[in-house]
Amino acid sequence: SCVALRNLLQGLSFSVRYYSKHNHLQTTCLYSKIKPKKCHILDCSESTCTHRTAPSGSILPWRFFSCKEGTKIPSKRKQNTSIITSELLYKNLLKSEQENWKHISARYKPMTKRIKEKLEELHKYTFNSGNPRIRFGENVYFEENGCIFLSNADDVDEGNVDLLFSTEDLGFSDAFIQRIRISPDQRYMAISLKSENSEEATCVIVKLGHFPVVQKVIPNVFSFEWATNDVLYYTSQKSLKCQNVFMTTFANQKHTKLVYTEQDARFFVDIHCTKDRRFLTINSNSKTTSEVWLVDCRHPFKLPALVQARIKGVIYHIEHRNDELYILTTYGEPAEYKLMKAPVASSGMENWQLVYALEERTKLVDLEMFSDHCIMFLKNAGHLYLHVISFVSHSVQSIKLPTWACEFELESHPEHTTSTCYFQLTSPVHPPKRFAYSFKENNLIEQAVQEVPIITNCHTTRLLAKSKDETLVPITVFHNMNSKELHRKPLLVHVYGAYGIDLNMSFKEENLVLIEEGWILAYCHVRGGGELGLSWHKDGCQHNKLKGLHDLKACIMLLHKLGFSQPKYTALAAASAGGVLAGALCNTDPELIRAMVLQAPFVDVLNTMMKTHLPLTIEEQEEWGNPLADEKCMKYIKSYCPYQNIKTQCYPSVFITAYENDQRIPLTGVLRYVQKLRKAALDHASRTRKKGNWTPNIILDIQANGSHCESSWEDSLNE
Repeated sequence: SCVALRNLLQGLSFSVRYYSKHNHLQTTCLYSKIKPKKCHILDCSESTCTHRTAPSGSILPWRFFSCKEGTKIPSKRKQNTSIITSELLYKNLLKSEQENWKHISARYKPMTKRIKEKLEELHKYTFNSGNPRIRFGENVYFEENGCIFLSNADDVDEGNVDLLFSTEDLGFSDAFIQRIRISPDQRYMAISLKSENSEEATCVIVKLGHFPVVQKVIPNVFSFEWATNDVLYYTSQKSLKCQNVFMTTFANQKHTKLVYTEQDARFFVDIHCTKDRRFLTINSNSKTTSEVWLVDCRHPFKLPALVQARIKGVIYHIEHRNDELYILTTYGEPAEYKLMKAPVASSGMENWQLVYALEERTKLVDLEMFSDHCIMFLKNAGHLYLHVISFVSHSVQSIKLPTWACEFELESHPEHTTSTCYFQLTSPVHPPKRFAYSFKENNLIEQAVQEVPIITNCHTTRLLAKSKDETLVPITVFHNMNSKELHRKPLLVHVYGAYGIDLNMSFKEENLVLIEEGWILAYCHVRGGGELGLSWHKDGCQHNKLKGLHDLKACIMLLHKLGFSQPKYTALAAASAGGVLAGALCNTDPELIRAMVLQAPFVDVLNTMMKTHLPLTIEEQEEWGNPLADEKCMKYIKSYCPYQNIKTQCYPSVFITAYENDQRIPLTGVLRYVQKLRKAALDHASRTRKKGNWTPNIILDIQANGSHCESSWEDSLNE
């Protein structure tokens, strides 16, 4: 499907997600209903079958955290002493925090047991609701519990399926399936496998048939697409960077060769196949600029052709239809996305013609191209819409989706001539529901799903908070309709605000439990995120970062003013780069919240951006600025950086989850932040003890499993 456009727009993966990090392990699997086929391994000698694969690129939500810590070692003589000292300090801190967590967590065992039982019960009903499928004519491919199945479209829900691949049978028991690509003639299947303890992925190519056979295993692969029935293009990854594209063949004369290399460290490369399978696109993207090269699938051995040379500040993505390139681009004013087109033979910018422009403050989430139609998936004022563009009648139809919906997820459509577009809608408190839009009938159909047996009576409210500069900031609030005296109810506030990425509002079982028990959930769509288009991100990055902090403060104050809880019952939650704004608020306005919950938080922006030897620092300068080249930038980052601004004052209680295997935010930095924060809180408590002030809990839970904000269902359940 035309997922590349969404991924580059929203920072999502270039593949349809064929798994859910919270529910890919425990399920009633169809595996038990069938007799599995044998899967023979051939030719694994070319590469080792390790679980090393490519980390997510600059287009993934979990990609944007260049927080690797490093120590500059001035001389060889000092090197050993420095390393030994650092390792001893690290081990001592780690051991101390683990013992502290073991002691503190014992207090919560009864509560943990009760909540865990509820979540396990809910999971039985919500797991299967979000399984994307790949359709090829009458065939349907889908993943479930580490297995890939093939079924006839009419039999997929009846259990009449064939097993094509099993991670456990091939020795990848600790890996999950991340991406699936089927060759045009359905003779080959390429699969990426990713371990929950690593950012890296391995690509496995299986020859399909009565007895599926593994043909090749390629380590360190990020994206891959079939150019023809037996020619696969893929990108390799090294040190969190993806800059090389290779081609490998599975015909009689098998060979692999390098076809493209990106020289600029700010750019990340991936590949995509146009919906009609006419071209592969080699996409080289920084945070603000892009460039696309085309591989003609009819002539896959020819050199790639440039569409338009990169121009600073201009992003563009390519689809194809009837010998014309359809270009989604920020070119022109206003600097929001527009759909344009140009002939394949003359694809330069001077030939781009406008097809459709978005309304102001509208976020383009995704775009799907079909033979006679194009569907745009949009967000506007917190509501989701479809815009269906007809290339035949040259008309545009707008379809408002159910008001409860907060997120889209498309299913894969390999056949661009299909007459139906399938997708899923979800919200923090609504499990994914499948919908189908029919071009022939011109209507939207909700697919039948099994209802979750829990009564939440959940009410959704959309608010606008006036920030310091009077900008209106959207808030989405969920609460139980039966709740009385909302000002006495606990409130959990979520924030992100970075990289133009929307705040994650996908479904989680724990939200249903919280709503049932009277909690209020609030999602603050602050600047720096992407909820209101590209300008919303631009207005909250680099020298505008403080605007996101002002937005967050305004949102929490409005919630309290309107009677949604009060400071002593309010908790703030954030993950990864969201830790910047959450941690900053904790320093500037600690009286607004009683607790803060952080997952793998980015809390030391300044030190990270000062270390250009780290693999991601240079490309992230477009988000945070370059403090080494600009003294004003250095002072500005220092003014809001959570770690730099910890001071002796009354802090809320803080609970942080970190991961030993996190390659983006290593444990050393989190340990340092926790130590400094705990000391400041204790110093303040000791000075004001006579006044009766309380001492906050500063708790760090270090997960042995999982990587950056990714974990299995069992591990996420424990968290």
